[in-house]
Amino acid sequence: MAAVFIYGIILKRVLSGIQPSGQLHLGNYFGMMSRMIHYQEENDLFCFIVNYHAMTSMQDGALLKENTIRAATDFLSLGMDPEKSTFWIQSDVPQVAELTWILSVVTSVGLMERGTSYKDKLAKGLKANMGLFSYPILMAADILLFGGEIVPVGKDQKQHLEMTRDIAISFNQTFGEVLVVPEPDIDKDTQLVPGLDGQKMSKSYKNTIPIFGSENEIKKKVMSIVTDSSGVNEIKNTDCALFNIFSLFLDENGRVDLADKFNTPGTGYGAIKAELFSTIMDYFKPFREKQSYYVQHCDEVYEILKYGAEKAAAVAESFLTPVREVTGLNYKA
Repeated sequence: MAAVFIYGIILKRVLSGIQPSGQLHLGNYFGMMSRMIHYQEENDLFCFIVNYHAMTSMQDGALLKENTIRAATDFLSLGMDPEKSTFWIQSDVPQVAELTWILSVVTSVGLMERGTSYKDKLAKGLKANMGLFSYPILMAADILLFGGEIVPVGKDQKQHLEMTRDIAISFNQTFGEVLVVPEPDIDKDTQLVPGLDGQKMSKSYKNTIPIFGSENEIKKKVMSIVTDSSGVNEIKNTDCALFNIFSLFLDENGRVDLADKFNTPGTGYGAIKAELFSTIMDYFKPFREKQSYYVQHCDEVYEILKYGAEKAAAVAESFLTPVREVTGLNYKA
């Protein structure tokens, strides 16, 4: 079992990762990152930057390097605590590559061929490669190498988590009960964060609102949120990107008040967007200040990542050792 005991309390091991794909946006934060920050308070959190995964669509080494340290810096700025969690860069724990190969021999080609994410990415113009095709096996290794029990995923990653479960079960049926079979955790309130146009917020759709962009950049993005043609003195539809994005920052009472503004003539979309911009800047102000500090003290970030990788590698070995044993890879008497 991966669960640990702290002062007599059983903590579940929660595991998740994020790709270093460039500037972080509200979709990253509310869809995954804020949940990770919350999880570290009450669980045994393992969280990492998945730079191996990023290589399936990024073959610019300099850019990957820049994006990796940027993602780590931003995550730390948003509240990831290396003392309350295990936080590292995926490639700093190379055991994941070993487990990926081992898992590949118990994974059917048919399972990979049923992957909808692979087909979607090809349809969007990404070049087919084996990394993209076998992405779910690497994701399975990420989870199983550390005994992840709970894996927070968005709706678009649900199938990959189901594949991880299938792979773990297949391995256990072949070699014995060694791997922990994880459970998904899908937050229905934040699994789909809308972008400027109402679609899922994504860099590929060019509809994001950055967290650490300049004030002018963020304001320009907010003011470009797509709305209908309702005038100041008309009732407005709450089923829209503006309302849904603003609601991310509000509690239940705040959402009721926002709905009243939409349902009461007299307030235009421009005023609501201006209020949203102020809300965003106020909310992220302490994080932006912390990010500015880390950018100027990269040596501290490197030390934190080294510390996290050492913690993660020790746990990885504890799970990989019995895998080597049952598969016969540990041939020494």
